[in-house]
Amino acid sequence: MRTASVIARYLAGVIFLVMGLNGFLHFIPFPPPPGVAGQFMGALYVSHYLWVIFAFQVIAGVLLLVNRYVPLAVAVLAPVIVNILTFHALMAPSGLPLALFVAVLWAAIFIDVRPAFSGLFQAHG
Repeated sequence: MRTASVIARYLAGVIFLVMGLNGFLHFIPFPPPPGVAGQFMGALYVSHYLWVIFAFQVIAGVLLLVNRYVPLAVAVLAPVIVNILTFHALMAPSGLPLALFVAVLWAAIFIDVRPAFSGLFQAHG
């Protein structure tokens, strides 16, 4: 499982670094999505909310690639991935396969670093 986690970490690191940088530099052109998805993305873009998301993606991608603070990168990416999955499930289903792939990569990395999160899964009465 260790090898799978390393591969997942590198793949996720590259995906999030490239997509995060693309949010700032626009080197991979994406046409705006139609309908409600386009309106939603337009609002996120105009409000500069996406800059924060892209920054989180770049930072977490770099952390995954250099294998430093991986639990922090996993924690930062969790809500980003939830939002990506929700967006594609509800508004732009064509991107759902890649979103699910990224979620599987995240899960493989999480399984490897789960001891760092053990305190979150303990019930204290």
